[in-house]
Amino acid sequence: MGVTMTKTLFPVFLDIYGKKAVVIGGGKVAERKISDLLGCNAQVVVVSPQATPVIAEWADRGRISWLPKEFEDGDLQGACMAFLATDNESVNRHVVDICREQGVMVNAVDDPANCDFYVPAVLRRQSLTLAVSTGGKSPLFARRLKEELSEVITEAYGDFVELLGEQRTIVQNEIADIRDRKKMYEALVYSDILDLLKVGEKEKARERIKQCMSCLRD
Repeated sequence: MGVTMTKTLFPVFLDIYGKKAVVIGGGKVAERKISDLLGCNAQVVVVSPQATPVIAEWADRGRISWLPKEFEDGDLQGACMAFLATDNESVNRHVVDICREQGVMVNAVDDPANCDFYVPAVLRRQSLTLAVSTGGKSPLFARRLKEELSEVITEAYGDFVELLGEQRTIVQNEIADIRDRKKMYEALVYSDILDLLKVGEKEKARERIKQCMSCLRD
Protein backbone atom coordinates (compact mmCIF):
# COMPACT_ATOMS: atom_id res chain seq x y z
CA MET A 1 0.00 0.00 0.00
CA GLY A 2 1.21 3.47 -0.81
CA VAL A 3 1.67 6.18 1.77
CA THR A 4 -1.12 8.76 1.78
CA MET A 5 0.33 12.26 1.70
CA THR A 6 -1.54 14.95 3.58
CA LYS A 7 -1.15 18.59 2.61
CA THR A 8 0.45 20.59 5.40
CA LEU A 9 1.18 24.26 4.86
CA PHE A 10 4.66 25.62 5.55
CA PRO A 11 4.36 28.85 7.57
CA VAL A 12 6.87 31.48 6.53
CA PHE A 13 7.35 35.26 6.56
CA LEU A 14 8.67 36.52 3.22
CA ASP A 15 10.87 39.55 2.60
CA ILE A 16 9.42 40.97 -0.62
CA TYR A 17 11.07 44.39 -0.33
CA GLY A 18 11.64 45.65 -3.87
CA LYS A 19 10.46 42.38 -5.43
CA LYS A 20 7.93 42.27 -8.25
CA ALA A 21 4.43 41.16 -7.31
CA VAL A 22 1.75 41.03 -10.00
CA VAL A 23 -1.94 41.62 -9.27
CA ILE A 24 -4.35 40.62 -12.03
CA GLY A 25 -7.58 42.54 -11.51
CA GLY A 26 -8.47 46.10 -10.63
CA GLY A 27 -11.44 45.92 -8.28
CA LYS A 28 -11.87 46.26 -4.53
CA VAL A 29 -10.36 42.84 -3.78
CA ALA A 30 -7.30 43.72 -5.85
CA GLU A 31 -7.13 47.04 -4.04
CA ARG A 32 -6.86 45.28 -0.67
CA LYS A 33 -4.12 42.97 -1.94
CA ILE A 34 -2.20 45.91 -3.37
CA SER A 35 -2.46 47.78 -0.08
CA ASP A 36 -0.97 44.80 1.77
CA LEU A 37 1.86 44.50 -0.76
CA LEU A 38 2.66 48.20 -0.56
CA GLY A 39 2.85 47.84 3.21
CA CYS A 40 5.70 45.38 2.61
CA ASN A 41 7.38 47.67 0.03
CA ALA A 42 6.92 45.28 -2.89
CA GLN A 43 7.22 46.46 -6.49
CA VAL A 44 3.56 46.10 -7.47
CA VAL A 45 2.41 45.66 -11.05
CA VAL A 46 -1.35 45.70 -11.69
CA VAL A 47 -2.75 44.21 -14.88
CA SER A 48 -6.37 45.18 -15.59
CA PRO A 49 -8.27 47.16 -18.24
CA GLN A 50 -10.08 49.04 -15.46
CA ALA A 51 -9.17 49.97 -11.91
CA THR A 52 -10.73 51.57 -8.86
CA PRO A 53 -10.05 55.27 -8.25
CA VAL A 54 -7.69 54.33 -5.42
CA ILE A 55 -5.63 52.03 -7.64
CA ALA A 56 -5.54 54.69 -10.35
CA GLU A 57 -4.35 57.25 -7.81
CA TRP A 58 -1.57 54.93 -6.61
CA ALA A 59 -0.48 54.58 -10.23
CA ASP A 60 -0.58 58.36 -10.81
CA ARG A 61 1.59 58.87 -7.72
CA GLY A 62 4.09 56.27 -8.90
CA ARG A 63 3.47 53.89 -6.03
CA ILE A 64 2.52 51.06 -8.41
CA SER A 65 2.74 50.26 -12.11
CA TRP A 66 -0.66 49.84 -13.76
CA LEU A 67 -0.90 48.13 -17.13
CA PRO A 68 -4.42 49.03 -18.38
CA LYS A 69 -4.90 45.96 -20.58
CA GLU A 70 -5.78 42.29 -20.56
CA PHE A 71 -3.26 39.87 -19.05
CA GLU A 72 -0.42 38.59 -21.23
CA ASP A 73 1.93 35.75 -20.31
CA GLY A 74 4.96 38.05 -20.33
CA ASP A 75 3.47 40.18 -17.54
CA LEU A 76 4.73 37.60 -15.03
CA GLN A 77 8.37 37.85 -16.06
CA GLY A 78 10.56 38.45 -13.01
CA ALA A 79 7.66 38.18 -10.55
CA CYS A 80 8.08 36.46 -7.19
CA MET A 81 4.32 36.04 -6.73
CA ALA A 82 0.99 36.76 -8.35
CA PHE A 83 -2.51 37.46 -7.08
CA LEU A 84 -5.61 36.62 -9.08
CA ALA A 85 -8.48 38.98 -8.30
CA THR A 86 -10.80 38.70 -11.28
CA ASP A 87 -14.22 37.09 -11.71
CA ASN A 88 -13.29 35.69 -15.13
CA GLU A 89 -12.82 31.93 -14.70
CA SER A 90 -11.12 31.37 -18.05
CA VAL A 91 -8.61 34.13 -17.35
CA ASN A 92 -8.02 32.76 -13.87
CA ARG A 93 -7.38 29.23 -15.12
CA HIS A 94 -4.98 30.51 -17.77
CA VAL A 95 -3.03 32.66 -15.32
CA VAL A 96 -2.74 29.79 -12.85
CA ASP A 97 -1.38 27.54 -15.61
CA ILE A 98 1.17 30.15 -16.69
CA CYS A 99 2.24 30.77 -13.10
CA ARG A 100 2.87 27.06 -12.64
CA GLU A 101 4.83 26.92 -15.91
CA GLN A 102 6.99 29.89 -14.92
CA GLY A 103 7.44 28.87 -11.29
CA VAL A 104 5.60 31.90 -9.92
CA MET A 105 3.72 31.37 -6.66
CA VAL A 106 0.06 32.27 -7.15
CA ASN A 107 -2.84 33.14 -4.88
CA ALA A 108 -6.27 32.88 -6.49
CA VAL A 109 -8.83 34.77 -4.40
CA ASP A 110 -11.75 32.57 -3.27
CA ASP A 111 -10.25 29.56 -5.07
CA PRO A 112 -8.20 27.58 -2.50
CA ALA A 113 -7.60 24.67 -4.88
CA ASN A 114 -5.58 26.95 -7.16
CA CYS A 115 -3.55 28.65 -4.45
CA ASP A 116 0.12 27.97 -3.83
CA PHE A 117 -0.16 30.07 -0.67
CA TYR A 118 -2.84 31.68 1.46
CA VAL A 119 -2.76 35.18 2.91
CA PRO A 120 -3.38 34.99 6.66
CA ALA A 121 -5.25 37.40 8.89
CA VAL A 122 -2.46 39.59 10.24
CA LEU A 123 -2.09 41.47 13.51
CA ARG A 124 0.84 43.91 13.66
CA ARG A 125 2.27 45.56 16.71
CA GLN A 126 5.30 47.42 15.34
CA SER A 127 7.90 44.70 14.59
CA LEU A 128 5.74 41.99 16.15
CA THR A 129 3.58 40.19 13.59
CA LEU A 130 1.01 37.50 14.35
CA ALA A 131 -0.57 35.60 11.46
CA VAL A 132 -3.65 33.37 11.58
CA SER A 133 -4.58 30.98 8.78
CA THR A 134 -7.18 28.27 8.32
CA GLY A 135 -5.56 26.99 5.14
CA GLY A 136 -8.24 28.64 3.03
CA LYS A 137 -11.08 26.83 4.82
CA SER A 138 -12.52 29.84 6.63
CA PRO A 139 -10.84 33.23 6.16
CA LEU A 140 -13.68 34.80 8.16
CA PHE A 141 -12.86 32.67 11.21
CA ALA A 142 -9.19 33.60 10.85
CA ARG A 143 -10.23 37.25 10.93
CA ARG A 144 -12.34 36.64 14.03
CA LEU A 145 -9.38 35.03 15.81
CA LYS A 146 -7.21 37.99 14.84
CA GLU A 147 -9.76 40.37 16.35
CA GLU A 148 -9.80 38.37 19.58
CA LEU A 149 -6.00 38.34 19.71
CA SER A 150 -5.91 42.10 19.16
CA GLU A 151 -7.66 42.57 22.51
CA VAL A 152 -4.97 40.56 24.29
CA ILE A 153 -1.85 41.48 22.32
CA THR A 154 -1.81 45.23 22.93
CA GLU A 155 0.64 47.88 21.73
CA ALA A 156 2.71 47.14 24.84
CA TYR A 157 3.85 43.91 23.18
CA GLY A 158 5.16 45.88 20.22
CA ASP A 159 6.98 48.28 22.55
CA PHE A 160 8.53 45.28 24.31
CA VAL A 161 9.79 43.80 21.05
CA GLU A 162 11.38 47.13 20.09
CA LEU A 163 13.17 47.31 23.44
CA LEU A 164 14.33 43.71 23.08
CA GLY A 165 15.67 44.53 19.63
CA GLU A 166 17.69 47.43 21.02
CA GLN A 167 19.17 45.24 23.74
CA ARG A 168 19.90 42.40 21.32
CA THR A 169 22.23 44.67 19.37
CA ILE A 170 24.00 45.74 22.57
CA VAL A 171 24.33 42.15 23.79
CA GLN A 172 25.77 40.95 20.49
CA ASN A 173 28.34 43.75 20.51
CA GLU A 174 29.37 43.40 24.15
CA ILE A 175 29.05 39.69 25.00
CA ALA A 176 31.11 37.19 23.04
CA ASP A 177 30.07 33.96 24.77
CA ILE A 178 26.88 32.54 23.23
CA ARG A 179 25.78 30.94 26.50
CA ASP A 180 26.08 34.26 28.30
CA ARG A 181 24.09 35.91 25.53
CA LYS A 182 21.32 33.35 25.96
CA LYS A 183 21.21 34.01 29.71
CA MET A 184 20.86 37.73 29.04
CA TYR A 185 18.07 37.24 26.51
CA GLU A 186 16.18 34.93 28.88
CA ALA A 187 16.54 37.37 31.77
CA LEU A 188 15.00 40.13 29.66
CA VAL A 189 12.22 38.09 28.04
CA TYR A 190 11.07 36.46 31.29
CA SER A 191 11.33 39.60 33.42
CA ASP A 192 8.48 41.89 34.50
CA ILE A 193 9.36 44.44 31.80
CA LEU A 194 6.33 43.58 29.67
CA ASP A 195 4.05 43.92 32.70
CA LEU A 196 5.41 47.42 33.30
CA LEU A 197 4.78 48.37 29.68
CA LYS A 198 1.21 47.07 29.88
CA VAL A 199 0.42 49.63 32.58
CA GLY A 200 2.20 52.45 30.75
CA GLU A 201 5.35 52.52 32.89
CA LYS A 202 7.83 52.94 30.03
CA GLU A 203 10.51 54.69 32.08
CA LYS A 204 10.35 52.02 34.79
CA ALA A 205 10.60 49.38 32.07
CA ARG A 206 13.79 50.95 30.73
CA GLU A 207 15.17 51.15 34.25
CA ARG A 208 14.39 47.47 34.73
CA ILE A 209 16.27 46.65 31.54
CA LYS A 210 19.32 48.49 32.85
CA GLN A 211 19.11 46.49 36.08
CA CYS A 212 18.92 43.18 34.18
CA MET A 213 21.86 44.09 31.98
CA SER A 214 23.91 45.30 34.93
CA CYS A 215 23.29 42.17 37.03
CA LEU A 216 24.32 39.82 34.26
CA ARG A 217 27.41 41.82 33.38
CA ASP A 218 28.71 41.58 36.96
